[in-house]
Amino acid sequence: MTARAILMLVLDGISDRPCRSLNGKTPLQAALTPVLDKIVSRGSCGIMDTIGPGIRPGSDTSHLSLLGYPPAQYYTGRGPLEAEGCGIHMKKGMIGFRCNYATVDTNGIIIDRRAGRIHETRSLSAAIEKSVDLSRYGITLQFRSGAGHRAALAFHGEGLGADISSNDPKKEGVVPPPVRPCSKKARDRKTAAACNEFIQQSRVILDEHEANERRRHRGEPPANMVLLRGAGEMGHFEPFSQRYGLSGSVIAAATLITGIGSVIGLSRVEVPGATGSVTTNLQGKIAAAIQELGTKDFVLVNIKGADEASHDGDARGKKEFIEKIDESLAPLLTLDDCLIVVCGDHSTPCEIRDHSADPVPLVIYGEGVRADRVTTFDETACAEGGLHRLQGISLMPILLDLINKAHKYGA
Repeated sequence: MTARAILMLVLDGISDRPCRSLNGKTPLQAALTPVLDKIVSRGSCGIMDTIGPGIRPGSDTSHLSLLGYPPAQYYTGRGPLEAEGCGIHMKKGMIGFRCNYATVDTNGIIIDRRAGRIHETRSLSAAIEKSVDLSRYGITLQFRSGAGHRAALAFHGEGLGADISSNDPKKEGVVPPPVRPCSKKARDRKTAAACNEFIQQSRVILDEHEANERRRHRGEPPANMVLLRGAGEMGHFEPFSQRYGLSGSVIAAATLITGIGSVIGLSRVEVPGATGSVTTNLQGKIAAAIQELGTKDFVLVNIKGADEASHDGDARGKKEFIEKIDESLAPLLTLDDCLIVVCGDHSTPCEIRDHSADPVPLVIYGEGVRADRVTTFDETACAEGGLHRLQGISLMPILLDLINKAHKYGA
């Protein structure tokens, strides 16, 4: 018997390095993970460089690679993908940006890059989209909220480029720099000027908005500044259904991941309570995935909370969230006719609070898979498995072969 469908479960930022606060163990090694260990004991394991050895992957480039879309060919910047994930339909040639709502003081100095991790920004985004006027540049814009403090911006117009800098200094205590062109091309100069005009106009709108007045009254930091980064020009993505002959869905709270799913034609599945943080509705995501597998050939599920804990340097919190993930996965053990793939997209060591090039653990479980001798799911145990060490771009061909959808090379 051969499995019919594929469930790809990407545990965002799950992989780590030894942590002093966990007695030299990684959060994954320190966590109690009986369900993952059971999957591993029945599956084939390995470690994976989602891009390549020594290359620190972004969540965007790593997911493209895992889905079999070579980033060197398809990646034009994170902005267009975030915009798609926020509900902006990106057409070829449009310029997209990923954005943060931030807090600046009366001197324009950033005091919080995430505006107190604000969670409700739709009224702010609507006010910006309605009132910012870039007609002098021949530009129409769309601005939409994402999860939490995140948002996305899209420009549509003639003669626009994406080779520009960011106004996000990636730290607090400084004034955001102006956006500058990174080339001498007129198209990049035009986009940079439009960005600075957008930032100036949006700041006035946000300062006067009633939602920020209420936040100030409650002693919360106002979301009174927009930080732009990740500019990119929308390109062309071959539809997933044409590339592989499979129907598919994406389940994720992160707008970047739903955006990637959207641009390749995966159906987006909304799950109530999915937040992209450690408070996310894990059971709801797994239940939605199982339901989708009833009608779809491929389902991508991204769970991001461990990555958030890593960026905060919270090794114990990451360990505890991994244990919650494991508990939520129990229903997967009863699935029939399905390959279950569990992996990370990149390592995010708590000690450095950023992505690293360390390979991530991988397990493939299901009908036809040759089980190896690995019995625990972690960064070092999986290295002894039958899949050995592979690159992310190789994963989809392996999965297609296991469900008997691969094409023969040669006669």
